Amino acid sequence: MLEIGTGAGTLTKIIANNCKKVVSYEIDKNLEPIIQENLKEIKNVKIIFKDALKEDIKDVEKHFENNYSIIANLPYYITTPLILKFIQESKRVNKITIMIQKEVAQRLVSSCNSKDYSSITVLLNFYGNVKILRNVNRKMFIPMPNVDSAIVQIELQKNKYDCDEKMFSNIVRASFAMRRKTILNNLQKGLNLPKEKIVQMLACCNLKPEQRAESLTTQNYVDLTKTYFDIISHKSKF
Repeated sequence: MLEIGTGAGTLTKIIANNCKKVVSYEIDKNLEPIIQENLKEIKNVKIIFKDALKEDIKDVEKHFENNYSIIANLPYYITTPLILKFIQESKRVNKITIMIQKEVAQRLVSSCNSKDYSSITVLLNFYGNVKILRNVNRKMFIPMPNVDSAIVQIELQKNKYDCDEKMFSNIVRASFAMRRKTILNNLQKGLNLPKEKIVQMLACCNLKPEQRAESLTTQNYVDLTKTYFDIISHKSKF
């Protein structure tokens, strides 16, 4: 298990009792004496005082012989970058269990044509399956935060879609760049292609130029990605 955010080591101890090995990253070196005291009898934990978000994936994964899972309870503002870092850069993560702001959790599991549906929703669905395990009321914390939380689990599914990952990500991000604009306008600007090429791509996928990003499913974006390569390589029969 990879834990991100050791804190005082309270959760780390529980994880260690249920795992063969725990590697835990903590950014605050001032917590070292507290962690050492709380984990002094735990032998299967390795604490690393570095920023996991800035650590190279290869350096993180050298501590694991096989695949691993991630657990984290982090400041909400680094949640999305952290998730994307591991699902896009690692091939060895099986599962991510993380506590995040409730509103963010709802965005991760939302359906197309809803206000919460966004690029991160599509990207996570591309790499695996996401579900909310439970909601956590703000009153359960001392001091009490301003928002409720939720525990989210992301089960990674390798090769869920047979598609170029980098271009898929580019197309999704370009599509959601300006939510009020049409898919045609966003893709034309984001992919730097002539309007007629984008219209051709959309037609090949049975999509309309006036549609907006939130109306497309993950499969629609996969189809667009594959069609993009057909169009630029002149293989399209449209």
